[in-house]
Amino acid sequence: MFTMSVEKIVEVTGAQLLCRGSREVSGEVVTDSRAAGEGGVFVAFCGERVDGNVYLAPAARQGAAVVVASSEVADEVLSEASELGCTVLRAEGDDCEEFLLRLARARCEERPDWLVLAVTGSVGKTTTKEMLAAGVGATRRCHATKGNLNSLIGMPLTVLSAPEDSEVLVLELGMNHAEEIARMSASCRPTLAAITNVGTSHIGILGSRENIARAKAEIVTGMSAHGDVAPALALASSGDFTDFIADGFARPAGVEVLHVGTGEGDLVRAEGVSLDDHGRARFCARCADGWSRDVALSLPGAKLVDDFLLALALVWRAGLDRDAAVDAIERMEATSMRLNVLEASSGARLIDDSYNAAPASMASSLDVLSSMACTGRRIAVLGEMGELGDEAARLHGYVGAYAAAKGVDLLVIIGGELADAMAEAARTMGLSEDAIERLDSVERAVDVIGPVLAEGDLVLVKASRASGLDQFVRGVLTR
Repeated sequence: MFTMSVEKIVEVTGAQLLCRGSREVSGEVVTDSRAAGEGGVFVAFCGERVDGNVYLAPAARQGAAVVVASSEVADEVLSEASELGCTVLRAEGDDCEEFLLRLARARCEERPDWLVLAVTGSVGKTTTKEMLAAGVGATRRCHATKGNLNSLIGMPLTVLSAPEDSEVLVLELGMNHAEEIARMSASCRPTLAAITNVGTSHIGILGSRENIARAKAEIVTGMSAHGDVAPALALASSGDFTDFIADGFARPAGVEVLHVGTGEGDLVRAEGVSLDDHGRARFCARCADGWSRDVALSLPGAKLVDDFLLALALVWRAGLDRDAAVDAIERMEATSMRLNVLEASSGARLIDDSYNAAPASMASSLDVLSSMACTGRRIAVLGEMGELGDEAARLHGYVGAYAAAKGVDLLVIIGGELADAMAEAARTMGLSEDAIERLDSVERAVDVIGPVLAEGDLVLVKASRASGLDQFVRGVLTR
């Protein structure tokens, strides 16, 4: 429930007051007019397909206390809003993203008791965020980003939806362009943060991995102390851009660096890592202050060890109960479409990781496929990856070559020209032609692959969200 006076909203956002209504602000802040409710705030974005400004009056009729326009407002809309007691604002510069970011910052400033933890990175940020939220939530009232609402819109909406009794906010920060994470960090002012890694997601926009690292490192720009808790950034010591971020950005900003990994010098480390027959990691977690305990993760993948260590580092530095946090993380269930192991009626097991993909996460998921016990065939169903720009063909080729090197029994590749690049690289690496199935559509994949899956088969399903491979999972499960 968000509460703030209209006058305060205008002051902190710089919005123009077009019409002052009588309704008090005490509700939800939304960007979908259908969700506008009594006492809430509706922010009208002008998108490529839908202009939210068309729905200012309907939102007012549904009880919104404030509607925020991003273009000129017609006199009849102002008149109706006035009659209904709804305040009408126009965002400064018609920039509703900035309106939300400023409003979220003001909300955080009103609640200095909130400890804010933030997670970003190319791969694994949602898993790390979920682990962190579970660990924090074991002993504190925690409000966390839902799903991947991690954008310039989703992050402030998460802050603005925090319940009054929240003690800790766990926020995921995503990005497409430079300066976006800096804007979010300035808005939420995290005290503790983690960068999972620097991959190739958005390389088509940012141009190089170094530029991606710079964009992720922007998280330190808004970090601030919270009482006795000094700003600190957790990084995996094995990352090839860890020193670049630590020395070039974190330490110059007065942010302590917490290294995690498997080395003796890591503040939080994993010892004796092994995988069980289901690909789930078992290890001893140890912190530099002498605390240690055995850990058994419930989700598959060796990559999750780093995600766990990053979350544990922030739990420790926040002064929270680490044993209770680990207990909660060990009980975590798979998130939909993220390494979720499902069983088809044929008896085949599907590793549903169809939510999103980048080259690094493709490799990590193929590692999971190869590490799990399997009495039948290991099958990789892969689609195309987005936002790779001029590097797309080369990076898709790397994925195809990696799949071949992992020795899959059947490689199913779905898509267009970029899928061809994966298939060609797999052939070049020696995967036989009869072990490669090249298909143009998800529907065709369901028809061709679904009927031949058998008991004991282990099937990885992985691609960028736009490829729609979740339809393959549903199609196979319902056959």
